[in-house]
Amino acid sequence: MKGILLAGGRGSRLHPMTIGISKHLLPIYDKPMIYYSLSILMLAGIREIMLITTPEHQELYRRLLGDGSQWGLDLRYAEQPSPDGISQAFLIAREFIAGGPCALVLGDNLLFGNGMQEMLQRCTQKSRSGAAILGYVVERPERYGVVEVDEKGVACSLAEKPTAPRSNLAVPGIYFYDHRVVDFVEEVKPSTRGELEITDLNRRYLDRGELYVEILGRGWAWMDAGTPESLIEASEFIRSVEKRQLFKIACPEEIAFNKGYITLEDLAALAKPIHESDYGRYLMRIVDALSKK
Repeated sequence: MKGILLAGGRGSRLHPMTIGISKHLLPIYDKPMIYYSLSILMLAGIREIMLITTPEHQELYRRLLGDGSQWGLDLRYAEQPSPDGISQAFLIAREFIAGGPCALVLGDNLLFGNGMQEMLQRCTQKSRSGAAILGYVVERPERYGVVEVDEKGVACSLAEKPTAPRSNLAVPGIYFYDHRVVDFVEEVKPSTRGELEITDLNRRYLDRGELYVEILGRGWAWMDAGTPESLIEASEFIRSVEKRQLFKIACPEEIAFNKGYITLEDLAALAKPIHESDYGRYLMRIVDALSKK
């Protein structure tokens, strides 16, 4: 399975912070926002990833992430000239997907919970013959895309920001699809706002009874860091968890090592140039602890 990271858009809700920089490069506590979305794909076991950005920001991402080889990834880049809908990402990445299954994660999604790697791997399994999305309980579902689920965990209705929601399950920006995704996107017509809506793509699978939902229950945290308030809340959450549990959330170097993509020597080489930062010292503590075994 291949992965797509969509980091386009203008970040208008965060102006003036985003006039000169992509919002997905803004910090969430101790690391760039894009690290959190990238880590979701890595934990799902995906190593071939296409990052779709605005043309003016692509060089900034290349400087930060490179080609991904330092983490054992194959990271490629593409441009989204204008924000014409989430589903447009599959058309941009058509050749990269090459008729196979893929996952798409929006660049401003932060997800945290016990057993995340296992949950993401269940999603990849479910999407082998359909699509898999997440469902997260929210207080005001009318602000989000909303999914209703039957007793088998299959979606039975979808609505985008409904005035009368049929459930309180919002759909985070994390999606898994089988090999038919590009064909289905080609059937989607632009909405009244001129975009290829992800909800319309998901309805193609729903109508076939093939849209599976992984419900995130108690103990999970999902944040859409698209406003100044949510940026602060996300940073405070990450800081609190990291300080109390003494591990980093969304650390690509650590994930890559734990998955066997890089060696302990590789990890040490990544940590050395940044050893004066708290992030670098964290990596060095991992190296030192394992070197003594």
